[in-house]
Amino acid sequence: MATALVDGPDALTGGKDSPTPEAVVVRFAGDSGDGMQLTGGQFTLSTALAGNDLSTFPDFPAEIRAPQGTLFGVSAFQINFGSTEIETAGDQPDVLVAMNPAALKTNVTALKTGGLIIADTGEFNKRNLEKAKYEVNPLEDGSLEKWQLLAFDISALTLEAVKPFGLGNKEALRCKNMWTLGLALWMFDRDRQPLIDWLNGKFKKAPLLAEANIAALNAGHAYGETAELSGPLKQYHIAPVESAPGLYRTVTGAESISYGLVAGAQLASLPMFFGGYPITPASSILHNLAKLKEFGVTTFQAEDEIAAIASAIGASYAGHLGVTSSSGPGIALKGEAMGLAVMTELPLVIVNSQRGGPSTGLPTKTEQSDLYQAVYGRNGDAPIPVIAARSPSDAFDCAIEACRIAVQYMTPVILLTDGYIANAAEPWKVPDPASYTPFPVTFLEERNGPNGELLPFARDEKGARPWIKPGTPGLMHRIGGIEKNPGTGNIDYSPASHQSMTDARKAKVDGIARSIPAQEVTLGENAGKLALVGWGSTFGPIHQAVRRARKNGLDVSHIHIRHIWPLPENLGDLLRGYDKIIVPEMNTGQLKTVLRDQYLVDAKPLNKTSGQPFTIAEIEAAIEAALA
Repeated sequence: MATALVDGPDALTGGKDSPTPEAVVVRFAGDSGDGMQLTGGQFTLSTALAGNDLSTFPDFPAEIRAPQGTLFGVSAFQINFGSTEIETAGDQPDVLVAMNPAALKTNVTALKTGGLIIADTGEFNKRNLEKAKYEVNPLEDGSLEKWQLLAFDISALTLEAVKPFGLGNKEALRCKNMWTLGLALWMFDRDRQPLIDWLNGKFKKAPLLAEANIAALNAGHAYGETAELSGPLKQYHIAPVESAPGLYRTVTGAESISYGLVAGAQLASLPMFFGGYPITPASSILHNLAKLKEFGVTTFQAEDEIAAIASAIGASYAGHLGVTSSSGPGIALKGEAMGLAVMTELPLVIVNSQRGGPSTGLPTKTEQSDLYQAVYGRNGDAPIPVIAARSPSDAFDCAIEACRIAVQYMTPVILLTDGYIANAAEPWKVPDPASYTPFPVTFLEERNGPNGELLPFARDEKGARPWIKPGTPGLMHRIGGIEKNPGTGNIDYSPASHQSMTDARKAKVDGIARSIPAQEVTLGENAGKLALVGWGSTFGPIHQAVRRARKNGLDVSHIHIRHIWPLPENLGDLLRGYDKIIVPEMNTGQLKTVLRDQYLVDAKPLNKTSGQPFTIAEIEAAIEAALA
């Protein structure tokens, strides 16, 4: 999914001879009560139905409901869509829809030169201008001259459109987002009927509101037709992308993980228990799994993070696949219980939807700063395998892989995503279930030692101990967080036993490397002047930057790591084939440190901790500087 930028800065605002763009980036921005996420989500749906490839970036304010019109209350939704493969939500928007002065101020600097601003003049009053720290109206002072500007009173046009329905002024203005969506649907030649059907379903119990919102949608669409006759606004048709035949749907990272966890439990022939506690941006996984009870899923919202993971460990002890999820602060609280899962050697999947930290940090912004926490962050030697998803659709397969490792090696597994992956959406080709190899679990049902002895911590060829359901006749045994005898599992403090069990737990996790694929070069050659090594959601901008650099003749390759711990067995040899290594990541250099530690390679950091994803341009600049 590669970004193709608009052909020339005036492609969306020029005359009839302007080239039709292959891809367009649109950003909707407004107050957190203006329904920008809803507008963006429905535009995404219409874009998917039109057959375009796409990638989205919802950008929420941290406050639940900031004061209206303030800079820190702006909510934005960006979508990059086109007739070519799309891999990122786009560096710079081609179109910015600004519903108020604060939305304009916080987003206009990201707009590409010559891009189009659509502004609601009805909100650019003295009070809102003051809240946005404007001394004069930017729509009138010439400060926006490097962009195309279409400013009209969306508020008044909306009120006029819904006037026949007798709504109060406040309720009527809530239809502004539908008016704006109607204009966007016209601008990019989208069908309104799916949105009309959706509105009728959403307001089934309040048909008057459905009719008012539909009227606003149609009015915005009609305005586009009228404006085209006398102004710079033009209609553009973005052709569908060429795609392999199959069933497609849009999917967010949270949805993809949820479906992957259910699929993993099914492949293991186990019921699933999810213990969670609400936290941004991980809460969506709990919400999605709660809808999937028919697949043997039990969801439990605990009173805190510790209870959430403890309940999941208890479910695993009872013979279910235990799953829990959180973000960085909640994962910190779960730390001791994660050590308990390591000590008891029970399967457990722990999803960390990373956000900016430390502490409360940036609750609604994205970051990759929990890699140290995942790989090293527990007391004692408590190794846990770590997997990282690179995109919303990739999270499905990563969740299945986490389930496989957990049950085959009797270990907790950490699955890393982040706020960008969790909230972003992209098209997903629904896979054939028959293409996945089942990994059904076998529980121990009779004593496994010599002379009829039970050895609950005897190990198979993978180093995994047997899984024993409580209540199985004759298989009563001790379990808990105190060190154990290597075979019987009885409490054993002896130096030899602790050494043996520490070594065994480490060897088990290290041995997982034998069952994971060898690391491949995602794009480029297996050796050369420069490799960019990434993990997680940096995939899109790294891949596109490397693609562009290679097109310009630069010797650069892209390696993207899914299995963070243990690392693939061939990774060290692969990295040593490059003269230089750069590791772009949204932290202060955590994977870079791990690679240096494990392979003694001179990996250089490219770090960003702004709460925003990398742009393609930032990584392109690093490539050019490294090869200068």
